[in-house]
Amino acid sequence: MKTLNIIPLPYACEELEPVISRKIMELHHDKHYVAYVNGANMALEKPEKNREVMRDFSFNYNGAKLHELFFANLRKADENNKPADNILAAINSNFGNWENFQKEFSQAAVSVEGSGWAVLWKDEENNLTIGQLEKHNLLGLNGMKPILVLDVWEHAYYLDYLSDRKTFVDNFWKIINWDEVEKRNS
Repeated sequence: MKTLNIIPLPYACEELEPVISRKIMELHHDKHYVAYVNGANMALEKPEKNREVMRDFSFNYNGAKLHELFFANLRKADENNKPADNILAAINSNFGNWENFQKEFSQAAVSVEGSGWAVLWKDEENNLTIGQLEKHNLLGLNGMKPILVLDVWEHAYYLDYLSDRKTFVDNFWKIINWDEVEKRNS
């Protein structure tokens, strides 16, 4: 397996303000994400293939990949941010309407126990479902592809929102890059 490269943010750190501060984005990308990339690469360099090395690799590799999706999901804040026609049609087909989807996804994000992710998945038959990931556990997904992820680890919001994960999740809807979600849904 090839080593991972650190992918720069596709926007300036301050571009997501006031939803996510520059300080959070610098901490999130330059410290946490970079640590996952470096951790995965260090695990690959170890010659022995014991369980601990593979567990470290899986945690760090999956953490890096989920963060890459998360960062690509984001764009400058827009109060009227809504998905494009194709992804909106898929959402309406799978969840009844936009409001049901937004409510269900938000509930999944707010209710993650401890550290993890809310995820919109696409399966092999193009059905969309909402789920949660504990930590970075992508094992055993059997054909499920994440097309929208929301990081609800404390490092993603705590400096800006303290313990108010719900307000962070409510504000997340203003900064979703639906063009990127649409590409992953294609």
